[in-house]
Amino acid sequence: MNPTESLSALPVQPPLQVQSTPTSLDPYGQLIKMLLPRALCIAIYDRVGMPLWFSDGCDVPDLNQLVEHALATASDAESADTDGFARNLHGTAAYVCIMRDESRKVRGIVALTCRETANGEHRPFTLIQGLLRPVLEVLSRELANQDSVQDLQNHLSVRDRDLELLLGTSGSATDHDADDFGQLVQNCVAHLGCSLGALLIPERSIAVCRTATHVPPGTGAEVLTRAHRQLITWSQLHRRTLLLNTADDVNALTKVPYKVLSCPVSQGTQRVAGILVLFKADSAPPFELRHVHIVELLARRVASVLQSSYDTATGLLTRSAFEKRTLAAMAGSERHAGHCVIYIDIDRLHVLNEHHGMHVGDEVIVRIAETIRRSMAPRMLAARISGDRFAVFVGDCSLRSATQLSETLRDAISRLGHVVDGKPLDISASFGVASITPAKNPLAHALAAAEIACKAAKDRGRGRVEAYEDADKSIIRRHEDVMLVGTLREALANNYFRMEAQPLVPLTDARQGNRFELLLRMIDSTGDSIAPSKFLSAAERYQLAPDIDRWVVQYVLETLSPHAARLASIGAHFAVNISGQSIGDQDFPTFLERQLRAHGLPPALISFELTETAAVTNIVRAESLMRHLRDLGHEIALDDFGRGLSSLTYLKTLPVSYLKIDGELIRDVITSSRSQAMVSAIVQLARAMGLGTTAECIESDAIRTIVAGLGVDFGQGYALGRPRPLNQVLQELLAASRSNPSWVEQSPERTLAAG
Repeated sequence: MNPTESLSALPVQPPLQVQSTPTSLDPYGQLIKMLLPRALCIAIYDRVGMPLWFSDGCDVPDLNQLVEHALATASDAESADTDGFARNLHGTAAYVCIMRDESRKVRGIVALTCRETANGEHRPFTLIQGLLRPVLEVLSRELANQDSVQDLQNHLSVRDRDLELLLGTSGSATDHDADDFGQLVQNCVAHLGCSLGALLIPERSIAVCRTATHVPPGTGAEVLTRAHRQLITWSQLHRRTLLLNTADDVNALTKVPYKVLSCPVSQGTQRVAGILVLFKADSAPPFELRHVHIVELLARRVASVLQSSYDTATGLLTRSAFEKRTLAAMAGSERHAGHCVIYIDIDRLHVLNEHHGMHVGDEVIVRIAETIRRSMAPRMLAARISGDRFAVFVGDCSLRSATQLSETLRDAISRLGHVVDGKPLDISASFGVASITPAKNPLAHALAAAEIACKAAKDRGRGRVEAYEDADKSIIRRHEDVMLVGTLREALANNYFRMEAQPLVPLTDARQGNRFELLLRMIDSTGDSIAPSKFLSAAERYQLAPDIDRWVVQYVLETLSPHAARLASIGAHFAVNISGQSIGDQDFPTFLERQLRAHGLPPALISFELTETAAVTNIVRAESLMRHLRDLGHEIALDDFGRGLSSLTYLKTLPVSYLKIDGELIRDVITSSRSQAMVSAIVQLARAMGLGTTAECIESDAIRTIVAGLGVDFGQGYALGRPRPLNQVLQELLAASRSNPSWVEQSPERTLAAG
């Protein structure tokens, strides 16, 4: 090789397990060439003999053999070659210089060959080493720095993999799918070089086991069967991480030939709910402190998921977790696969709480939840969605099969036989079952339908199973109420109501005119009217009728008050309906009296109607309210009279002024002699008691003629007059009052005093 030729690193590809040097060693090669112009071949090796740099034309195999010999003797303190040596290599002098750190560990090796001197001699090793000493010292520090950088990179690589494992489980606690725990355990097994791992939460019925690919099938179940009780008991007793790296400790506790790392999964500060445990083969490297920290962090993550996704008392899913996992299960199934939901409501739990204490009710909830959990099968999810209510998702299941499953659950709950103070308690639950059908929000719709069916089961006797079917009219009615209750609340908040007036026409005395019943209408967001038969059912089901009655009373009084004197002068009269729920509301009578006194209308201008059923159901409150209104001067009508004749015995005590005969009797008077006889009897009874009568649902002239012939005082129906907007009726009445010569303007106070 020509001494003037430049030196360069050869494109040598090192083995895969050794990374290439990040910094070029060209400058060091150039310095060695300058110090030893006769050098033919220069090579630099790392501390394990891997080539880092060569000059052009080097005979690599020959130098490699010398380097291997140098490394083999470098650790021998008695060897003469501890710092290097010179050898004759095919007639050429070869020199091997070993670079060491302060602790005498090999840092690297410089090997080179040189031509003979002018007199044909080879230079001694000590001379070559002395010439190269400055370069070797600097090069040794360079290699030390590169080793430090490489060690740091390796350390960071391990930390990166640790971080990837941790971040892989750090999503929102409510975003976890059912198999996330399994993936977490599998990642631990792979990342930490374990044979198997498991997550065991007995009270949540969670048992996840994952094994490495090289572990024979069935090994995991066998190991856990032998060790899980001891590990869980130890964790519950000591409440800290267990690390077993020695065979004696392992065999003494678990009876299995594995290294063990077991971390408690804690609920709160004291209670241990389960363990996250990893097993390594006895021949595998021991668990390190880093591994302990990782597993403890993952155990805390599991505890966080348990707290946010599982109900603390029952161990079932929370409602939000149930909805997320159900939607995920539905998304992962075949498009046309059938799914169902079951809605479960414990019967009369409030009675148990009132008579035996809240702790008994809580015990019943826990026992029913345990019964539900024991019935769980693949493709099923269960949740406690509120205090005494549960939901179960059944994937790939027909409505009939889900109903049969519900019957089995109902029987199991009825046989619980809970005992308090030596006395058995009757425990039952009502079930509603519904299919999940295509919709914008399929799960929400299915849960609503199942809840409706469950409430139908309660209406039909409790402790029953009802399936939501389109042919069931009562269930359809409930479903319509559920869909309408939101609109009803919006109407109350935004005054989306209007009042209409339907005339009460005198049938025997034409002079008694200008009487009306006020009827409520609701307007939806599009401006369309909703029939009272629809929204009043929803109002009563969801206890909104008292709010509606308050709105009606306030609206009617505010509307009539400015024109009270003029309306009274022409004998105008308006009947206002009061619902059964308002009769049972202890605050409603006070509200009603306060409004009547505040507006000061003549008592003869307004009367009130209560249904027969509502009055009899709340007889004490109804009688009190009626007497209070009569004391204020207002008339009272008993609506729907004759539907069951159940109030006949109460007529002598109820202070009513009118009986409004039920419309079903009136419609039948043409074809039924019995209906005619009943109407006639009611009229005679009313006359004997000094009461007026009104016939509802007069829808033809023939009905009007017969009813009038039976002596009914007033009639109401489409044949006599349809409901019209109250404002329109008021305009006509006020116009009529202007032509009434007897009308005299009076103040509200004088009018009330006169009443």
